[in-house]
Amino acid sequence: MMLKLLHYFLFTGLVAAENGRQAWLRYAPLPQGHSTPLPLSIIALNSSTNSPVNTAGEELQKGIQGIFGKQLSIFNTGKETSSAVVGTVSQFQKAFGSSPVKDKLEEDGFWLNIKGSTVQILGQNERGALYGAFEYLSMLAQGNFSNVEYATNPVAPVRWINSWDNMDGSITRGFGGNSIFFADGHVVSDLTRASEYARLLSSIRINAVVVNDVNANFTTINPENIQGVGRIADIFRPYGVQLGLSLDFASPMELGNLSTYDPLDPGVIAFWDDITKQIYDRIPDFAGYLVKADSEGTPGPMVYNRTLADGANLFAKAIKPFGGIVMYRAFVYNQLPDEGDWKADRANAAVDFFQPLDGQFDDNVIVQIKYGPIDFQVREPASPLFANLLETNTAIELQVAQEYLGQQCHLVYLPPLWRTILDFDLRVQNQSSFVRNVITGEQFKRPLGGSAAVVNVGLNDTWLGSHLAMSNLYAYGHLAWDWTSDSEEILQDWTRLTFGLDKTVVDTITQMSMASWPAYENYSGNLGEQTLNDILYTHFGPNPQTLDNTPWGQWTRADHTSIGMDRTVSNGTGFSGQYPPEVAAMYENIETTRDDLLLWFHHVNYTQKLKSGKTVIQHFYDAHYEGAETAQKFVTMWQSLKGKIDDERYEDVLFRQVFQAGHSIVWRDAIVNFYNNISGIPDDAGRVGHHPFRIEAESMELSGYQPYVVSPFEAASNSIAIVTSTNSTIGTATKVLNFTSGVYDLAVSYFDMYGGNSSYQVFVNNRMVGEWVGNIVDIGKLGHTPSIHLDGHSATRITFHQVPINKGDMLKIVGQANGVEPAPLDYVALLPAGVID
Repeated sequence: MMLKLLHYFLFTGLVAAENGRQAWLRYAPLPQGHSTPLPLSIIALNSSTNSPVNTAGEELQKGIQGIFGKQLSIFNTGKETSSAVVGTVSQFQKAFGSSPVKDKLEEDGFWLNIKGSTVQILGQNERGALYGAFEYLSMLAQGNFSNVEYATNPVAPVRWINSWDNMDGSITRGFGGNSIFFADGHVVSDLTRASEYARLLSSIRINAVVVNDVNANFTTINPENIQGVGRIADIFRPYGVQLGLSLDFASPMELGNLSTYDPLDPGVIAFWDDITKQIYDRIPDFAGYLVKADSEGTPGPMVYNRTLADGANLFAKAIKPFGGIVMYRAFVYNQLPDEGDWKADRANAAVDFFQPLDGQFDDNVIVQIKYGPIDFQVREPASPLFANLLETNTAIELQVAQEYLGQQCHLVYLPPLWRTILDFDLRVQNQSSFVRNVITGEQFKRPLGGSAAVVNVGLNDTWLGSHLAMSNLYAYGHLAWDWTSDSEEILQDWTRLTFGLDKTVVDTITQMSMASWPAYENYSGNLGEQTLNDILYTHFGPNPQTLDNTPWGQWTRADHTSIGMDRTVSNGTGFSGQYPPEVAAMYENIETTRDDLLLWFHHVNYTQKLKSGKTVIQHFYDAHYEGAETAQKFVTMWQSLKGKIDDERYEDVLFRQVFQAGHSIVWRDAIVNFYNNISGIPDDAGRVGHHPFRIEAESMELSGYQPYVVSPFEAASNSIAIVTSTNSTIGTATKVLNFTSGVYDLAVSYFDMYGGNSSYQVFVNNRMVGEWVGNIVDIGKLGHTPSIHLDGHSATRITFHQVPINKGDMLKIVGQANGVEPAPLDYVALLPAGVID
């Protein structure tokens, strides 16, 4: 009877609970009707426990057991027929006398040959063989039983991850829990999660991980911690993942007791030679260094009037004898620009600093360039530095961590954004010069190149804090292997592997994800105005005021009549002239500049007509309403999948989609109110400032509550919220309802601050409609950077559905303050069916 029940649960629509820790490597049993001839055994041509080929054999065993319930034995020799043979080409030749590989394999490449129950998985190296094993298992897990024979090679040798983990265990922009590597200044003793992470990364063909933050702590390279990171490298090695480290440029003074960190000083050179030798003595396959210098207050060579090339080459020379590389970040700006200077522009910095040094970097240095010239914004033009380093190795820096893009609380599938950069033609020397070809080294015949992605995995079972955000990590790996891969096809593969083969599930998640970046751009900032969030504080919620009147150089130059940065050569900052002539001419001319980058390159009146025929300000209004409306649809789309996805993951994603729907309205209202206020131009559709279904909290009869003027003003409806008079007070707000009798969704907008968990109850005629606790930040249900203020970061909504309301009913909300959080409320909305507030 137990076997029958097990079969029933495995092969019917019922789904077992999952927490997401296995991500896309679940190896879930296939539904009935999916079968294929399987190998009778596995032959792994290396049995060493540190060998990726041995790992490949174990992974094949585990995968086939999970997908088909069939246990295969692993051998190191045997007959090819009806076996899955995995190893390198040379290992296969040694075992069987000849190689079946018909195509040239490059480093990390593999050849896959499937003929029924006979499977050959051969890599150029052991890492490539493991990649091939994961490829075969991915096919099986998706019910793809094709007989295939093909070779595949990476487009670039560098496919790295940059972790922003700190030695104390925190993670900069960490939205999924604390570090899997560090705690209390040391490497953690239990590296189970690090091993699981290496497995995930190997399956998407990532070959190295820099495990610590670019704002590096010098203690990372003390003797104890070199031994500690050596243990991480040992855990990574069976998966073919190498370890890299970020360096603190001033370490010779902080750790070496020198009086200088001048890169040309003999003592400094000796210091880094010694540190590098210590690292390679412990980690023979160490990948290399990542260096952030002379940026955001970090030390660097310019302190001593040395060049950035001097700084990079210091490390390059130390590491070259061991075969390592240096990734030197182009994110360099220590001199904050003066907003009063119309010619000042932080976007110019990368080319200004690095272009004069082209050809001066050693051949094992790669200049790592953020995809746009500012900082991981919702839309930027491709960095012109890609077109200015013809004799220097380059790599693109992407960000899986959604620092400015919803911090994994908002669904934003990133590959379509990345493709706007990767597929951009820079027209260097009037020839086709796609960014994707520049970064691989192909365009300018450079020996090294590739990519690095900032990834903020933590101890949360979901890794990134969000199940759906994992699609970005999966996609990064596959794109880094081949930048021409289709973003939607990658997404569908990920969905099948993560949530199963149900077509409705795949189609729905695809539709949501592909609509997510355009929606987020629409409600968070568009026409090239970057992400209009708070750049001074958490980078999460709306606060367009902080972009201007600050020294950080992410200006919009918005005033009462006009908006946008003039980056033309003729009248502005000259940024457009950093591109090759054809591209420069396109951006110099407002008529040939795309609307979605108009305000990046041009300062225009709010009444400037776009190519769509709309004015700039009306586009702002319309886009923000359209974006928020799309976010509301994500909730109902996800709800349609109930019963098709296990309850744990279903509820977790639903919670985040409901939050995003509410926060998108916070975003929408903040941005449209701000620009309506500054421009004085009304919305043609009459929506801005007009909310017939809202009851402002300050308009209710208050007891124990008092009005509070919110700053920034646009973060609250009508700029005012209510808070309890003391932090131990119970507040009550009441209102006689003058709404037509009917059934409504009752939405309450409130503020969930860090450092307190206020509790709330909602009554209609003393009948409780609902209750909740404002604890989504404190208990980690949401992983965004929290706020201790009433602002666009802490603003959120909760909705109670299908509430019967009669005209004349008494609405009452009771709030109990807790900690520093004074039970803050903004408004209540009573929404008829189908109405979006």
